[in-house]
Amino acid sequence: MATGTVRQSPSETPRTPGTTKKSKATNKPASPKMSGTSQASEATDSGAEAGSDAGPGAGAHPAPAVSRRLPLPPLLAALGVGLVFSLLCGVGLGASGVSWAEVLRYLLAGLTGGEIGADEFAAYTIVWEIRFPRAVLAAVVGAGLASVGVAVQAMVRNALADPFVLGISSGAAVGANAVLLFGALGGLGVWALSTAAFGSALLAMMLVYAAARTPYGLTPLRLVLTGTAMYYGFSAVTTLMVFTAERGEAARSAMMWLLGSLGGATWGSVPIAAGAVLAGLGHLFLSARRLNALAMGDETAAALGVDAGRLRRELFLTSAAVTGAVVAVSGAIGFVGLMVPHITRMLVGADHRRVLALAPLIGAVLLVWVDILSRIVLAPVELPVGVLTAVLGVPCFVLLMRRRGYTFGGGA
Repeated sequence: MATGTVRQSPSETPRTPGTTKKSKATNKPASPKMSGTSQASEATDSGAEAGSDAGPGAGAHPAPAVSRRLPLPPLLAALGVGLVFSLLCGVGLGASGVSWAEVLRYLLAGLTGGEIGADEFAAYTIVWEIRFPRAVLAAVVGAGLASVGVAVQAMVRNALADPFVLGISSGAAVGANAVLLFGALGGLGVWALSTAAFGSALLAMMLVYAAARTPYGLTPLRLVLTGTAMYYGFSAVTTLMVFTAERGEAARSAMMWLLGSLGGATWGSVPIAAGAVLAGLGHLFLSARRLNALAMGDETAAALGVDAGRLRRELFLTSAAVTGAVVAVSGAIGFVGLMVPHITRMLVGADHRRVLALAPLIGAVLLVWVDILSRIVLAPVELPVGVLTAVLGVPCFVLLMRRRGYTFGGGA
């Protein structure tokens, strides 16, 4: 992967009305009349409005006018309603034939503690204990992958980066396969798989950090190269484990996990993943202004009072923790963290405050519907979620590349 280069940064001098000439990038210190924080705020705001998010090809085309971007509040409202509707469809659609009236009644009974008849217990279990937690977990995982995708692309300044570029998911796969194929951590019962996956993800994170770190901090290129190398190394270990294990249901379960599956979702797995995603998203949203500066390059960020090395460490830890948490409960689901940030920027521009507000909702809605399709396309056979995200993601990515006026990493 090649790290994107930054060609344009916002001017640090006021722009007179009606002036259309672009200001040249400058690394000069801020004016004594303006504090570093205020300068970073104003400059990163103007840089985001200019659509100068970095990535391959960033700055190759003029940034579009702000007026072409869709207003954020209506999009948030529409996606909020769409998410609720998607969750209802995730609970109501399936091969068991439970009617919509029964679905709504069982949901109401589960939410309010209402009573149901003994003859309805099987249908109630399908709705409340199987489908509903699965739909909620799909939304949580989709939101987490989309948010981390935004952070990773800003961290390494590469529009082709996604949450798995750091090698965390392949590290989690080693722990998950140890449980599925060899029965490791059997004493933990139903928590064995998630615990092993998250623990091995954290170990992978420490290895990547130790290998990529230099006396000058973390650099985008070293992070990408180290993460890619670790990905192939952990994948080789995972392949060896599958190859040496006994064939049968365990090997099939391991392959389903490696390709992404939400079939094991329970109410117990939702709070941990949701807590990690909410904490990570909160940190990213509070760092949105600094992300705007980082996306314009380390030198520009330093001129704006942002410590690029420290911010990159924060992003690395946040991204790794969230990725490990969601991969532990869903397996490796690709393309969500790669595609959703680009779709979001196409809608609302490159300002990370707007992108981070919208991307989690888009990712949540997308993954809920992909999970629905995985259950009903070849029912009663369930397809791996990661296969469908790739099938849908590849043509969408090609169409996005061919869209006139879109610059990867920049505005729509």
